Amino acid sequence: MRMRTTMPNWGSGLAAGALLLAAWPPDASAQRLEKHFAVKGRPVVVIENVANGRIEVKAWKNQEVVLTEIQPSNKVGIETEQAGDRIDVIANVLDASAQPSEIEASFQLSVPEQTELRLKTQTGLIYVEQVVGDMELRSVAGDVHLKEVSGYIVVRTTGGSLVCTQCSGKLDFQSISGNAQILQPALNNVTLRTTSGNILFDGDFIRTGIYTMSSGKGNVEVRFSGNDSFDLLAQTTRGSVDNQAEPFLKPDSHGFKHLASKFTKGLFGTVGGGLAKVDLSSFSGTIRIRKRD
Repeated sequence: MRMRTTMPNWGSGLAAGALLLAAWPPDASAQRLEKHFAVKGRPVVVIENVANGRIEVKAWKNQEVVLTEIQPSNKVGIETEQAGDRIDVIANVLDASAQPSEIEASFQLSVPEQTELRLKTQTGLIYVEQVVGDMELRSVAGDVHLKEVSGYIVVRTTGGSLVCTQCSGKLDFQSISGNAQILQPALNNVTLRTTSGNILFDGDFIRTGIYTMSSGKGNVEVRFSGNDSFDLLAQTTRGSVDNQAEPFLKPDSHGFKHLASKFTKGLFGTVGGGLAKVDLSSFSGTIRIRKRD
């Protein structure tokens, strides 16, 4: 393992990623330490950040993981270990009396395109771009931003929101108050559940895909194209259903009988041949169905 104090070359990147990286570090006096880990196969990166801080991951062509640690104070201890193609990073609070602004550790990573991720932090942003591999991302209050990632993606937050742009594979998101925005996806299996946040799905429904979206108090909105093909079931207890795509929605072509006795309002039907399955629900929010222009 080699250590240097220089930053990895992220390349030109995307505009959104550049904006996120531009804010680093919050303190010019923050300690930076770069570590290099050579890997042979498909690496697994595990980060357990008990402190606050951001985690940003971008893929590159090299068969190497480059980790840059950024610490504003000495109140946090960081341990790293490599076991074959698995890299573990643990950030612990060393001083229980430290102020919240002092218990922060942030990480930047360059990883091979095919990498599995297990990332956990408290309040910082988790940002992942162009990584192909299964990933589990957890944050208490921080947001999760994903760009062009693919795999079985599991996201868990308490108050953090999810923005998933051009993601593919399978997505499972659960939150208490966080929102979810799924933009231009190529996902064939989606589960989005939030207690009080809003949900937006703006993209195509892949044929034979299954899409389940539920919010207790928030709104659920889906936007589809005229070429989509799916069965739709929308149910709400105390909210409303705003169907802005009535010309495209016809009676259920498969003849199923939908029982909505415990729901005060419901809508079901078929768009196209009904090849995908879309299930929307809310307790008191608005469910909105729209066709994209």
